[in-house]
Amino acid sequence: MSEQVMDVSDVGQLVSEISALRARVAQLQERVEQLDLLAHEDSLVDLPNRRGFVRALERLIDRVSRYQEKAALLFVDLDGLKLINDSFGHQAGDAALIQVARLLVGGVRKSDVVARIGGDEFAILLGHSDEESARETAARLVDVIADSDFTHDGQVLPLSVAIGAALIEADDSPESAMARADHEMYRRKAA
Repeated sequence: MSEQVMDVSDVGQLVSEISALRARVAQLQERVEQLDLLAHEDSLVDLPNRRGFVRALERLIDRVSRYQEKAALLFVDLDGLKLINDSFGHQAGDAALIQVARLLVGGVRKSDVVARIGGDEFAILLGHSDEESARETAARLVDVIADSDFTHDGQVLPLSVAIGAALIEADDSPESAMARADHEMYRRKAA
């Protein structure tokens, strides 16, 4: 940036420069907000990505720790996405992910957080939820997805998910809470 000497006796010019600088700062702030959104949102399903999810999970762990709030984490794995991609193309796989995301969001409270944390993996944060209600929510979501009508190019494609539930504990890290829910999901998948 070049330095310019300005005649400060010209108040009109000074006001004009300040106005231009304020406009540029506002543009930069808007760009930072856009970049933050891109860094924390999944572009395909319009949900938080892993980074955004971990941020929300950290806040929820803090509330559990500070206020002894009950909360749970659901780890969701979409079954057969590779088969859908290989058999019908990636457009079909993307459509399946969008359908599952929509069903998950529609199957929980507005205050809950649904995120896509990997290729075929989603996670859900359930505030004010004990173990029993988390397991009930998981079972209900499994049924909602299995009962959904998913068609691609006129072909009905079955969708199913495995969901593991874990309570969030006061001394959790995001990694430990996610690992317990992930372990429970694999246990359910093997059953």
